[in-house]
Amino acid sequence: MKEKNVFPDGTRIPKWFLETKKVELKDLGRVYDITNFGAVNDSLQLQTAILQNVINEAAKNGGGVVFIPKGVFLTGALYFKPKTHLYVSEGAVIKGSDNIEDYPLLPSRMEGQNLDYYSALINSNGVDGFTISGKGTIDGNGLKFWQSFWQRRKENPKCTNLEVSRPRLLFIRNCNNVQIQDVRLHNSGFWTNHFYKCTNVRLIDLHIFAPRKPVPGPSTDAVDIDVCSNFLVKGCYISVNDDGVCLKGGKGPWADKDTCNGENANILVEDCEFGFCHAVLTCGSESIHDKNVLLRNCKVKDAKRLLCLKMRPDTPQKYEYITVENVEGEAGSLLDLKPWTQFFDLKGRTDLPVSLCENITLRNIRLKCEQFVDAKASDKYLVKRFTFENVWVETAKGSYDKSMFLDATFKGVKIVEPVK
Repeated sequence: MKEKNVFPDGTRIPKWFLETKKVELKDLGRVYDITNFGAVNDSLQLQTAILQNVINEAAKNGGGVVFIPKGVFLTGALYFKPKTHLYVSEGAVIKGSDNIEDYPLLPSRMEGQNLDYYSALINSNGVDGFTISGKGTIDGNGLKFWQSFWQRRKENPKCTNLEVSRPRLLFIRNCNNVQIQDVRLHNSGFWTNHFYKCTNVRLIDLHIFAPRKPVPGPSTDAVDIDVCSNFLVKGCYISVNDDGVCLKGGKGPWADKDTCNGENANILVEDCEFGFCHAVLTCGSESIHDKNVLLRNCKVKDAKRLLCLKMRPDTPQKYEYITVENVEGEAGSLLDLKPWTQFFDLKGRTDLPVSLCENITLRNIRLKCEQFVDAKASDKYLVKRFTFENVWVETAKGSYDKSMFLDATFKGVKIVEPVK
């Protein structure tokens, strides 16, 4: 029990992480059924103004829960207010508009920088205690946005994510004590869930999905954690066409000097199942400090990587006390650790400190992989105190450069050839 309830640096996991009781509709205050305010079951009729009016009415009356009944309701960006909640009942679908004009351009945060960007479908800023519950679906209806992106990528293979305007599904910022449970979060136009400067966030029993074919959903990260602390992802199913759980926090040569950026600390991912994704757990590419990250008791199928540490040579980075344990399944590689040089720009800085990865543990893992470790040494970062313990990997590519792992421990590591 002692081992179960500590973070990688040895500090005890707070009881808050273990208190995963579901929120109940009856405890969320007055119920505001959107159909009582003029909303109709119609997947083609845009109803943004009606739904926003319900949120505003609930806020004006001291709070309550916006109730989405069975049916399909088409909307653009919605903005939740203090003391308001969202309940999406079973059989209900909040369907996002596929017209970017329905997502106003506002001061925002994207890809490790603060800038004006398009609103998400569901937005919550400064709403402490915000909850989303119910067994319905929030569907980003992203196909049109995906097609536009891939067309632009065909015209310019080096185009950035921000060149094609696309909305996220959820953007939660400056919120404390958030809980999102049970809902299905599907087909986001861009990142699926983005949390910025939040504390005490629980994601429980979510179904997060974006397709890899026939039209892949580009950059549909399942969970982007951006300058947050005390964050729980538990019992979720995740299958998207980019990273599963991704830690962000800033980028660029002076990222550590910018107060808009910061660290992620005390992150627990457990009891989840991962389908296709680019990586189950990623630090970077916009990340300056990640500490006390624990992923455990998960199943993986068809992920490209289990743990991905993106080392950005134009950004000061420190990844420390990260543990991945009790994982089984299939992945392209167990560990990916290489320089990430896309859009490299030192902006004239000549004294960038050497980045650091240390106290990283991979333990009690059984995987079928294409490659055991995909790592590359660099004079831009140090790799120290890695532990590989009780790791069984079936792969045809088991060789790796042990010398780049300073002070590494290899205990009970077994690499076997696939049976032909």
